[in-house]
Amino acid sequence: MPAKLIEVTGHQVKIELTVDLNRSMLETEEALQVTLNEAGCLASREALRYFDTDGSPLQIGPETWRTKGQQPKSYQTPYGEVEIERHVYQRSGGGATYCPLERDARIVITSTPRFAKQVSSKMAHGAAREVQRDLSDNHGRPVAVSYLQRLSEAIGTVVQAKESSWEYEPPLLDAPVASVAVGLDGTCMLMCEDGWREAMSGTLALFDADGNRLHTIYTAATPEYGKQKFLDRLNRELDQVKARYPQATVIGLADGAESNWRFLQPRTEVQLIDFYHASAYLSAAATAAYPTDQSSRQRWLHEHCHQLKHEPGAAKALLKEMKALPRTGLNTTQREKLESAITYFYNHHHQMDYAGARQKHWPIGSGITEAACKTLIKQRLCRSGMRWKEKGAGIVLSLRALALTPDRWRQFWGKLDQFGFPAAI
Repeated sequence: MPAKLIEVTGHQVKIELTVDLNRSMLETEEALQVTLNEAGCLASREALRYFDTDGSPLQIGPETWRTKGQQPKSYQTPYGEVEIERHVYQRSGGGATYCPLERDARIVITSTPRFAKQVSSKMAHGAAREVQRDLSDNHGRPVAVSYLQRLSEAIGTVVQAKESSWEYEPPLLDAPVASVAVGLDGTCMLMCEDGWREAMSGTLALFDADGNRLHTIYTAATPEYGKQKFLDRLNRELDQVKARYPQATVIGLADGAESNWRFLQPRTEVQLIDFYHASAYLSAAATAAYPTDQSSRQRWLHEHCHQLKHEPGAAKALLKEMKALPRTGLNTTQREKLESAITYFYNHHHQMDYAGARQKHWPIGSGITEAACKTLIKQRLCRSGMRWKEKGAGIVLSLRALALTPDRWRQFWGKLDQFGFPAAI
């Protein structure tokens, strides 16, 4: 046998490994993986036994629990399936049973915590069959798809259950936080019952005094009417950031959707329309200014985008200039686009002080939030042929937002290791 248990002494396990070397390095490495998995199973079996009781009665509150004897149970580990016999307890009057080993070893369903962490991380980034193939091909771990789904659902449920009570510290930052940009945006995903619906993503980006991004917190939610669950989630994150960085200027940064500003207006000190959305409307004005002269149109657009970005009061000046543009010679589509640009600037010119924002090294683009729609939602939930039920989509988005926010994944598992799966859920 390539892996052999030599000795178990107190809290130490000694294992002997034998690996046959081969003229093919690939074959040697694959044989080594098999041997390491065998050693991992031997060590995991002893580690699980280390968490078992000696069979003595347990006093839990006013009740005494007594062992029914050691009963066999199989557990999933990163190295393979391990079967052991462990004590199972029950009250004198019967009823539910209790296994101290599973509580103390932080077992999730029938998985060790490390394997649950591996699986849920992989499920946050790929579909169940992809994860199954990866575990089999790269880790020598054959696992049923149904188990992978059940395990990741269990972890995702904890993430959701604790999102309002577990706080996460940001990683150690390179500089003090001078400003926080809050953004929200939506993108469509295919639901089983309702067809295409809008899921939401939100970001809180932390910047230093020079405008360098230090850290980003991601949030997301499945499609819902009114978006209240998502807004509550984003608001909780924002309240925590404000409490942690009271000196930072909080900036609302989004496109012109009215629903965005109903949320951002009362919660931010400064409001800015995403510069690239604003500059896109100037393209319609450029067409109106030069309907047939492509070269002059591009020059006009370049000059006016520069003006909007760098000159104080540019938005009002551009609004006045757009209103004065002649309508003669424009077709219906060109006139409609020009009127839309005028309306957009009329409604949002007070949120277009890009020159002032740049002077203070504040961000002026909502690309972080728009990218979150793609990385959080589209890349995982909008693959070919995918359609979702709300519960499954919510689990994946919760895992994904946690995994993509730097250092939160580590902190979450630290809390789960501290409190245990049953207490956490």
